[in-house]
Amino acid sequence: MSAPLTRIAAAEDGVPAARPGSGRTGRWLRRAGRHRVALTLAFLLILPWIAPYQALAVTILVLGLYALGFNLLFGYTGLLSFGHAAFLGGGAYGCGIAIVRYGLHPVLALVAGTLLATLIAAAMGVLAIRTRGIYFAMTTLALSMCVYYGFYQAESFTGGENGLRGINVPSLTLPGLRLSLLDPIVKYYAVLAVVGLAVWLFSRLLSSPFGAALEAIRENESRAQACGYDVRRMKLVAFVLSGALCGLAGALQAIHLSIVPIETMHYSTSGQAVMMALLGGMGTFFGPFVGAATFALLQDGLATLTSHWQLFVGAIFIAFVLFLPLGIWGEVLARLRRAGW
Repeated sequence: MSAPLTRIAAAEDGVPAARPGSGRTGRWLRRAGRHRVALTLAFLLILPWIAPYQALAVTILVLGLYALGFNLLFGYTGLLSFGHAAFLGGGAYGCGIAIVRYGLHPVLALVAGTLLATLIAAAMGVLAIRTRGIYFAMTTLALSMCVYYGFYQAESFTGGENGLRGINVPSLTLPGLRLSLLDPIVKYYAVLAVVGLAVWLFSRLLSSPFGAALEAIRENESRAQACGYDVRRMKLVAFVLSGALCGLAGALQAIHLSIVPIETMHYSTSGQAVMMALLGGMGTFFGPFVGAATFALLQDGLATLTSHWQLFVGAIFIAFVLFLPLGIWGEVLARLRRAGW
């Protein structure tokens, strides 16, 4: 029986699950599991001081959360989706409409955006999980394009091809606290507080029996089903949770940019999630943020040099797939393991 399936059985029986690995490598893996949230948050805490400028640091935060949501579905469950732009855009539009059309508090707008993305993910997931492999990927792509055109046509709410504008949130008022979001450092750490909470919840999910079940589905879906688990239901829950994380990222992006371009929902934005997750390391906890930072820095740096920056980013991505398939952070972990840490 594979390790994830062993962890499931142990968790269900109330017995501490056996951990893979032994010796120094096993101890390192256990330490890495315990401290993955601390490592991620430590990197994010110093990010605005090492990024070229603070606005880019906020962008990396948002993109990292977006890639983390995608990584939940593909990296941990093994389901390749080309429809995550619908969730990012749904969260962005939900938050923006709540602020611009209804004047809701930014915190409530974040909740509204996340809920809208969750509903979109639930509707898409019910249809998509009936398929497998490349058919699943193509189904998510087709469904996301339906969502794209639906929002494109709802011009009275979404602004149509011009996007949704006027999402102005100059300050954030909480009980006993008022934060000026015009200060880029204050804005960064306000966004980090939300992202940090999402990262912590994501870590708790992966450490639960449900997280072990997702890994079991990724490794051998038929065997997981034979163990008595409702694979289709678990895949749907993973799909919806992935959409919720991406929706939260979209809502934060709307407040950060003060605008929601219709391109946020385009299928090319789904490709960015795939690219960032692969650059950082698929199936790793810290990898999506490394991939997001790499992608954002490449995009920002190359765009100042040439209008054909997408060509160079694509070439770099192909090079990573061919010569560094584990991704940046995945390769770091692999080398540390080989070194006996």
